[in-house]
Amino acid sequence: MAASPAHPSPGNHPHLPASPLHDLMYGHIYASALRAVVLHGIPDLLAGGPRSAVDLAARSRTQAGPLYRVLRLLAARGLFREDAGGTFALTEGSEALRAGVPNSRRAAVLLFTDVMYRRSAEGLTDTLHTGEPGFEAAYGAPFFEYLVAAPDAGRLFDTAISSLTDGVNAQVAGSYSFPDRGTVVDVAGGRGGLLREVLTRSPGLTGVLFERPETLADHLLDSGETAGRWRTEGGDLFAAVPEGGDLYLLKNILHDWPDADCLRILATVRRAMAPGTRLLVIDAVLPADGTPDPAVALDIVMLMMLRGRERTAAEFEGLLTRSGFRLRGIVPTPSLTSIVEAEAV
Repeated sequence: MAASPAHPSPGNHPHLPASPLHDLMYGHIYASALRAVVLHGIPDLLAGGPRSAVDLAARSRTQAGPLYRVLRLLAARGLFREDAGGTFALTEGSEALRAGVPNSRRAAVLLFTDVMYRRSAEGLTDTLHTGEPGFEAAYGAPFFEYLVAAPDAGRLFDTAISSLTDGVNAQVAGSYSFPDRGTVVDVAGGRGGLLREVLTRSPGLTGVLFERPETLADHLLDSGETAGRWRTEGGDLFAAVPEGGDLYLLKNILHDWPDADCLRILATVRRAMAPGTRLLVIDAVLPADGTPDPAVALDIVMLMMLRGRERTAAEFEGLLTRSGFRLRGIVPTPSLTSIVEAEAV
């Protein structure tokens, strides 16, 4: 007997594809499911091959029923692969969630699904009224000040950002024609990952890593390829930066700050530079025509957490021109960031 049109058989149910609105409404559910499987080490348990939810539950000390349902949800988004027998396997996306693998995104997932990001996102309703970051309303302090006072959060942030930028450093260094000779000054360059990559690729260059002293204590420049070609200098990028460099780098710095502070930073850097010296501002560059771009989501993270923003090419040019620079061009990279090349005038 044929199934009634009002009650279609399970195999022929006319499901509608998920709409963008559906995905947005359920976004926090997907994020929470992702965090749960990462915290319970499920991607690492699947490293040796497919396993059933019952097996995974026994190994992770979780409940098989709830675990199966969460994995099924994430498999529907391509993060895992489920076969007809209910076993799950890694995909390219979940392979990157394992601990200790190259370009692991485990720490990044734990950072961006952390309660401090969730609470800041919940504050967007008030941010639209006040213009103030939701983070500051929730925690009573600017983001970076809070990280200093909360060591666990600070370590998570540093680990996650390092994991996200390790691959980017190679992509940036490989996308720009660095000179054969001279001194590169990496301003607020973190632990020095980008400078190390640049010096490794260009044996004739020397480098200066300029950062806060507490960050320099854990720098990454001690490697055989760069021996004798670098030094560190501690300080405040709003006060003064090392003079005499032939090329200056500002990677993922300007997007942390509003325009007024960016102008202060750029003015400080310009005072250290001779006319004709090059500056590379390495940040995401938003399309001006509304073309979809992943940096648009990063711009909302800036709105939630800090007082900075992502910018278009015209906005970068405006800041640079007002600070004594001339925009030379923009070099794309395979990563989210581009290289905005400027010259001191």
